[in-house]
Amino acid sequence: MSEKTGMDRFSRRAILRSALSAGAAALAAPAFAQSAMDDVINAPRRGNWDDQFDARASRGAVSVTSNNPVLGPGSVQNMQQAVAQYQMIVANGGWPNVLPTSKPLQIGAVDSTVQALRQRLIVSGDLSRDAGVSNSFDSYVDGAVKRFQARHGLPTDGVMGEYSMKAINVPADTRLHQLQTNLVRVQAMSGDLGRRYVMVNIPAAYVEAVEDGRVVLRNTAVVGQITRQSPILNSKIYQVILNPYWTAPRSIIQKDIMPLMRKDPTYLEKNNIRLIDGRGNEVSPSTIDWNAEKAPNLMFRQDPGRINAMSSTKIDFHNEHAVYMHDTPQQGVFNKLMRFESSGCVRVQNVRDLVVWLLKETPGWDRQQIERVIAGRQNNPVKLSQEVPVYFVYITAWSAKDGVVQFRDDIYQKDGAQELALQTTTGIERGSPDDDLLPMQ
Repeated sequence: MSEKTGMDRFSRRAILRSALSAGAAALAAPAFAQSAMDDVINAPRRGNWDDQFDARASRGAVSVTSNNPVLGPGSVQNMQQAVAQYQMIVANGGWPNVLPTSKPLQIGAVDSTVQALRQRLIVSGDLSRDAGVSNSFDSYVDGAVKRFQARHGLPTDGVMGEYSMKAINVPADTRLHQLQTNLVRVQAMSGDLGRRYVMVNIPAAYVEAVEDGRVVLRNTAVVGQITRQSPILNSKIYQVILNPYWTAPRSIIQKDIMPLMRKDPTYLEKNNIRLIDGRGNEVSPSTIDWNAEKAPNLMFRQDPGRINAMSSTKIDFHNEHAVYMHDTPQQGVFNKLMRFESSGCVRVQNVRDLVVWLLKETPGWDRQQIERVIAGRQNNPVKLSQEVPVYFVYITAWSAKDGVVQFRDDIYQKDGAQELALQTTTGIERGSPDDDLLPMQ
């Protein structure tokens, strides 16, 4: 190998490392000046995936993870910069479509479609232009795909499966419109949110606990399904209930529990749900006509315990929608790609971490005490000594101060473009209330 060739390869790797750390810098450059692209395409020794391995490139998704909150000081400016970047991309012709292939596009693949994939990733700033435009899906492309997947809330497996392909082929002007729509939403939340606050981003299906402008916890969540949407709201968390009772809303009694009781008369007993009348007396399920058109005017209350719909914890805040945040006995729901299947409330993974953070300024409630009470299986409401603001927001596109532009599925179809509602348009598997042990929040 000549000295010149060796220096060329070293230079290309050095530029790639710099581009991966700078992320959005490539985004701001004119997307595809043809002469520059010709230089890249015609660069020597391009195309063999096995001699272009770079460990840092293969970990592209890592650079997307940060402790920068979606909302807060500078969020509007960050969004405006993202809008400007995508305006430039659109002005330069957008990005190419990536055609589906008969075999999976993943590391080691050699296919003419990879050229378009490389160009697409270069335009959006996920792949360094120095990586070239060959037919080979090498480690650089693998890292870029993982970064793209992380920015779009997809599993970071580096495989261009069905949903990654759908997301990557959303046109640039549609993404620009999505950013502009969400800029208005971010502007509406640009005031003082509080020193400590909780944000539930519904389309992202996760919860951020923010303290002093920094995300200290980010928890995966399950939010409302399309027909039972989680509401947009601003409130304050005032109490945490350890080992809560669960009281079924009338809508769930009518829509879910009544039909289940017709199928299985022992359903309430199996799930520790008691019927309570207006005087506080327990009523036997056998006395109820479950084939009646309307549900009985009784309280359906589930005892605390492992199979309780809220499991160990309920987080209360004032709101007119009667929704709350809670634990769940069905932890497998957090492993799903599309987590839009509750009846409006928000299930929180690792909710005890969030509870510890909420109660850390409430004397006498450290983690050890919280765990002791939960283990005792006794209902125990705990008032926060200082209420914590909570915000349910609907933000499908954002850019924090790290400059990484993120997009999510427009699950409730509020952004005005059908191709952004991927769950609806592609038939992504979605759960139903029956997926849980109980058909509830």
